[in-house]
Amino acid sequence: MSKLNIGVDEKHKKIIAEELSSLLADSYTLYLQTHNFHWNVVGPKFHDLHLMFEDQYTELAEAVDEIAERIRTLDAPAPGTYKSFSQVSHVKEVEGVPKAEEMIKILKENNELVVESCRKVLKVAQEGEDESTVSLASDRMRIHEKTAWMLNSMVQ
Repeated sequence: MSKLNIGVDEKHKKIIAEELSSLLADSYTLYLQTHNFHWNVVGPKFHDLHLMFEDQYTELAEAVDEIAERIRTLDAPAPGTYKSFSQVSHVKEVEGVPKAEEMIKILKENNELVVESCRKVLKVAQEGEDESTVSLASDRMRIHEKTAWMLNSMVQ
């Protein structure tokens, strides 16, 4: 099979794909966490949080596919196992079922971690003149910044 010629040199493709793999792991772990909280949230804010978490995990489900497909476009294999994700994800699993307020705090902090991952992708993509990945990272960063802000506003 021949390599794709998308105007990004092989050295930069590799570096960008590595950072995207970390972003994918962070995003997928956050997806699982958000889905878990959607299923298990209880309390007076149940309805609002249940719906908000559903919106968030649905958006993340689409995002992980987009990130994985970008990795593949860079001729790299996309990680796709819990083991591979756990090795590079900055988002850590939560034991048990936290209270609703703690769920909000955890998701806010983990969205902030994903913003950091987006910034790393953005930097290497800019250095490699990979405008498609720059756009993807910028779009993801904006979404996670807004999500973190919204979650933070709920616990003020």
